[in-house]
This record gives sequence, C-alpha cells and structure tokens, in this order.
Amino acid sequence: MPRLILVRHGQSQWNLENRFTGWWDVDLTEKGEEEARAAGRLLAEKGMLPDIAFTSFQTRAIRTLHFALEAMGRLWIPETKDWRLNERHYGGLTGLDKAETAAKHGDEQVKIWRRSFDIPPPVLEAGSEFDLARDLRYAGIAIPSTESLKDTIARVLPYYESSIVPHLRAGSTVLVSAHGNSLRALVKHLSGISDEDITSLEIPTGQPIVYELDDELKATERYYLADR
Repeated sequence: MPRLILVRHGQSQWNLENRFTGWWDVDLTEKGEEEARAAGRLLAEKGMLPDIAFTSFQTRAIRTLHFALEAMGRLWIPETKDWRLNERHYGGLTGLDKAETAAKHGDEQVKIWRRSFDIPPPVLEAGSEFDLARDLRYAGIAIPSTESLKDTIARVLPYYESSIVPHLRAGSTVLVSAHGNSLRALVKHLSGISDEDITSLEIPTGQPIVYELDDELKATERYYLADR
C-alpha cells in the first residue's frame, strides 16, 4: 500500500533565535543536523525506506533530507526540489525576533499574523534586506510579498496532486522534507482538519509523520514514527 512520510526540517539557526524565517534561507544548527540524522536512523530501523523524495528550494529542508537519506543508506533515490514546498512567506515579519515583535505590536496581533488561517502578515517591501528578487533559485517565479496559511495551501496542494500523487498511486513510499506550514497544508488535506483547527497544529522538527494510505489515497492511519 502507498505510504507518505512527512518530515519537518531539523532545528534551524532562526528557530533557535526565535525569529520569523519564511522564505529566507537559513541553515540547520548542529542540533538540527542531528535531528535529521536521527529521523533517517529511525526510518531505517522501522523498515520505512522511501523510493522517492521531495523537498523545497530551502537549504534547511534540503540538508535535512540529505542527512536523513544518508543515515538510511538511500542517498541514491530520486529527489525533486520545488519552491511550492517552501515555508509560508512571512512578509514584513521576516527576520524579526518573535518576542520583540509581540512587545511592539501586542501578543494578539502577532497571534493573528502567525495563526490565523487567511490573514497574512504585512508585506515585505521591495528592496528591503530580505527581498529575494535577486536570488537565482527564484528566477522566473512570482515571489510572494507575504502569505497566509490559506495562500500556502493554495500552492502546496496542486503540487501534491500533480507531482506526488502519481508516485503514491504507483504504490511508492514517498518522503517529503519540508516546513511547518507547507506540511500543515498536506496534513490538513489528508486528515480533513478544519480551517480553524489546522492553525493550532504544531509539527515538531525532525519527527517523521507517517500516513498509511489506501488505494484511493485516503488516510487509514497518521502517526509519529517515534510513537510506534
């Protein structure tokens, strides 16, 4: 039966510093590297070896994938990178310390920006420090200036249907190494979680989530592999 494995990247430097990251390219910490290796070791131990892998354009997710695959001896499998699996774009909040932002704008406002389903943060001004217009990986891509979770879902799900689903239909075990909000999009879809409830779903770093799927790609089980 097809199986989908989701892994949020290991701890990044800005996770550690409690800063809004979004599309900005931040690398893993040493702890994040070990979280990724541990995810790979766990997958190997449980015999859940992927046939194909997908990840975003962002270093923290790519390196998490590679550390995990190396730990399970599967660096050779096909992998596809696509910007549509990127983290949600945090707009003008990018790079800001979350606690300082809350002190400036109030906890309630920051909660709305972070956790509402369809209200995006303020836009990122063109030409600002974290503007990605000159980043070659996004050449020809309409880079958003901000995104809500709803916006993120609107790019993740069509990609899932067009690029990942065919491999699942063929019975493959698919590994997706991505980000908190791009993975929320997939969990919301596969588990039928409401708009309201999905915003409070926390996905920890480096912990494989396994979806057992039936022939129609309906989820029969969802669990953290560490719990089995």
